[in-house]
Amino acid sequence: MCPRNLTQIFLGYISEKCIKSNFRMYKREKNIKVLIIWRGPSPYRVDFFNELGKLCDLTVLFERRPDQITDKEKSWFHEDFTHFKGIYLKSITFRNTAFSLEQFKYLRKNAEYDYIVIGMYSTFIQMSSLLYLKLFKIPYLLNSDGGFIKKENKITYYIKRFFISGAKAYLSSSKGTSKYLQYYGANNKIMVYPFTTSFQKDVYKNLTAEDKLKYKKILGIKYNVIILFSGQFIYRKGVDILLKAAKNISKQCGIYIVGGEPTREYLSLCKENNLNNVHFIGFTPPQDLAQYYIASDIYVLPTREDIWGLVINEAMAYGLPIITTDNCLAGLELIKNEENGYIIPVNNTELLAQYANLLIDNKSLRDKIAANNRKKIQLYTLENMAKTHIDFLHNLKD
Repeated sequence: MCPRNLTQIFLGYISEKCIKSNFRMYKREKNIKVLIIWRGPSPYRVDFFNELGKLCDLTVLFERRPDQITDKEKSWFHEDFTHFKGIYLKSITFRNTAFSLEQFKYLRKNAEYDYIVIGMYSTFIQMSSLLYLKLFKIPYLLNSDGGFIKKENKITYYIKRFFISGAKAYLSSSKGTSKYLQYYGANNKIMVYPFTTSFQKDVYKNLTAEDKLKYKKILGIKYNVIILFSGQFIYRKGVDILLKAAKNISKQCGIYIVGGEPTREYLSLCKENNLNNVHFIGFTPPQDLAQYYIASDIYVLPTREDIWGLVINEAMAYGLPIITTDNCLAGLELIKNEENGYIIPVNNTELLAQYANLLIDNKSLRDKIAANNRKKIQLYTLENMAKTHIDFLHNLKD
């Protein structure tokens, strides 16, 4: 019988068998050796790798350094590799694609690792790694952040099937992702993990009206209710859809679009529709973006396609009601209409405006959804994401 407290240990009630058992358990945790090939040091993935590295011996090969990635601000990246070994492959880039052969040096040492995980299957380094592992019949796991099944020709289908099928097991961000993987030949050893960017401490238990008012004042916001969008100003994210809907959204509500410099199209839409309540905010680091989340009352992601959409997790952690589309996997996984927000068809500006006005005019509804979202997102933490992974790896090994 194992001791319940330190007194038992000091009094000699702890058995030799128990000591050995607990030592083996601790050793087993740390001795699992994992090699992951990943694209670059995005902040949320580095945070996750640090959490996972607390539970196993983790090495991550990054395809590109921050200075090789042109579509992100350099300050966006996170290079604090405290609890894992992070290695940048010697690669060259062409049109934002990295080319390297150095990954084979590590794959040849596959016997040193209990698990090899390929982060995705869409880059040169990922595909060449998969080819190598398949050729030499080396077991591996394949991760997928998401995917949509689309109409495609047979050649495209079989190419995808070749690269996706054949893994020992799969790491999936959602039920929708699992269906996508199985469509392309994945086996049934699929672990769905709680995909997120948030630590437990980042999930706000309760934000009061006073908290929101405080941060509205800090940010110089004079509206009682505001809608927030945060993300890249690219066509796929659907900022233009939000602006087209904005002409039918109450002008008493401020609309804050955070993430970059507005395009000519965005400015033209604002001018044509007299959208004086729309405000563009440039690139904002995470610590400052948090202030906008706290100050906001509604979150809108009118995306044309997001294979996940981590901003949904972030907004829910702050208790924000969500309006997003049926082409956003995070929305489909996490949002139930009227309980967590609303799912609308892509490009449906009328419904977007309708639900936005409903939430603007109904504080009790916003408060109810806020409580639901904070409760639902409790399991979606980086700590739990890491634990889910390590439990799955233990089960595979056993």
